Amino acid sequence: MAENYDLVIVGGGTGGYSAAIRAAQEGLKTALVERDLLGGTCLHRGCIPSKALLRSAEVFRTAKNASNYGIKAENIELNFSDVQTRKQEIVDRLANGVKALMNKGKIDVYSGRGRMLGPSIFSPSPGTISVDLENGENEMLIGSNVILATGSSPRPLPNTPFDSEYVLSSDHALELTELPASMLIVGGGVIGIEWASMLVDFGVKVTVIETAERILPTADEVISKEMMKQLQKRGVEFYIGASLDEESLQVEGSVTATIQQKGTSQQLNAEKMLVSIGRTANVADIGIDNTDIVLENGYISVNEYGQTKESHIYAIGDCIGGLQLAHVASHEGLLAVAHMSNKHVEPINPLTVASCIYSFPESAQVGLTEAQAKKAGYQIKVGTFPFAAIGKALVQGDEEGFVKLIADASNNDLLGVHIIGGHATELISEAALAKFLDAAYFEIGETIHPHPTLSEAIGEAALAVDKRAIHM
Repeated sequence: MAENYDLVIVGGGTGGYSAAIRAAQEGLKTALVERDLLGGTCLHRGCIPSKALLRSAEVFRTAKNASNYGIKAENIELNFSDVQTRKQEIVDRLANGVKALMNKGKIDVYSGRGRMLGPSIFSPSPGTISVDLENGENEMLIGSNVILATGSSPRPLPNTPFDSEYVLSSDHALELTELPASMLIVGGGVIGIEWASMLVDFGVKVTVIETAERILPTADEVISKEMMKQLQKRGVEFYIGASLDEESLQVEGSVTATIQQKGTSQQLNAEKMLVSIGRTANVADIGIDNTDIVLENGYISVNEYGQTKESHIYAIGDCIGGLQLAHVASHEGLLAVAHMSNKHVEPINPLTVASCIYSFPESAQVGLTEAQAKKAGYQIKVGTFPFAAIGKALVQGDEEGFVKLIADASNNDLLGVHIIGGHATELISEAALAKFLDAAYFEIGETIHPHPTLSEAIGEAALAVDKRAIHM
């Protein structure tokens, strides 16, 4: 059976379902194909469940330190089963919300695996989606336009597959029924650091191995150093500039790993190992070979509007590489729908996109790092302001960290903002708006920030560029 649509979307994650909702708002007859769970990685195996666990870790840490706030709390205990139950309740509630939005938009949702066909009796153009439904039947969806939003999956070590018991991906770690006594984390990027922060707060002995010369290698260097310092104070052990010897890896009842660091080898032991070395695009078996779509380094190649080489087929989200962030995938979906609807759209400027780390401490950034700005040839000036000088930070009991602001010395443009400290992931939106509006750094400094708030640190950092900060 064949059905005709204005738009067929393959993948029901954040980018896919956002695009479907916007298409429905634009009056397009829309179908969405999802092989797994509506809501995708972000809702079921990424952003939401991991942040739910991080919140429980935060509450546990705060409760154990209640005496710092003049509160006596005894016999604080962690019930990890209840933590997981709370996580799942949040996921289920949001998943039901996505289903309701699909119904509201009269979007046809097909549960099954979708695959693109080449030119056929259904359409002279490639891109008809053949859907193998869960009930064993097949549907042919013919779309005037198609959006591929197939996402990504955790990347395993080259020669050691995930086994879900001892060698874990972040997907597996989210489903732990019991906390291990110790965890070896391979990879000190965003995912690895969030898990390190969470697990150490839950009382797990955590060791992180990172091949680069610092954790969070894409962050500003001072942010990386501060993050590592604060995690070390809480008990996380780091091996930086170290490589894992896979040939000697032993996985039997526990994990024994040998690492090479500065010409010496060392053996590390842990109950389990979490591998967080990146993600790979889900592009296998979706019919790429039936089209002229080009893959580059394993990702679907698109132009600035998300169009593939087949102009009526778009691709968004993790499967195209770039900024693999849920909020970026969502915006890419909206942009693709606007473009296929012949509306004027502005391509995404990566320098206006904020990225966040939800560890403790939190960290967030937008724009260029200091190293990137210098490499790009900018003459820069920098302002830094510590949270320790902010009244609200002291009230919160979370005074470590700072705001760093980078400006163009020649024209005063804001180049980048980097925050590490309490509620950094909320504070960054002010900086992102400033970047989007192409603000000058001093305009942030002249903005009247309410007192007492953590946001005052951003205003003070802007003033600090010209050594005019008030409270430092």
